[in-house]
Amino acid sequence: QVRVVESGGGLVQAGGSLRLSCVASSRTFSSYAVGWFRQRPGKEREFVAAITWSGGNSRLADSVKGRFSISRDSAGIPVYLQMSSLKPEDTAVYYCAATDKSYLYTSTYDYDYWGQGTRVTVSS
Repeated sequence: QVRVVESGGGLVQAGGSLRLSCVASSRTFSSYAVGWFRQRPGKEREFVAAITWSGGNSRLADSVKGRFSISRDSAGIPVYLQMSSLKPEDTAVYYCAATDKSYLYTSTYDYDYWGQGTRVTVSS
């Protein structure tokens, strides 16, 4: 029912920045939240950030606090993941996911709609 699409990945030097975007092709939820996850080479998918539409509440994983931020535009779409001070260990495929619950879930199992992923490579 909802299609999620991420964009903005690419190759960047360590210390650089990228901004990822996430859009949903249809939004009919009365409550809504978006999460960002990443899958680093050889590792399982992990939580990065989440944001709710109502109130603009957000959460960041400890590994990215102070370097990443999550935000939304004035209309709530798209959702952005601003990544700064990038490190080689940030190299991963980044996935956007959505839920119709207005809660900052950190588990992949709590999200119903997933994008195809966008690849971020950070070189040293």
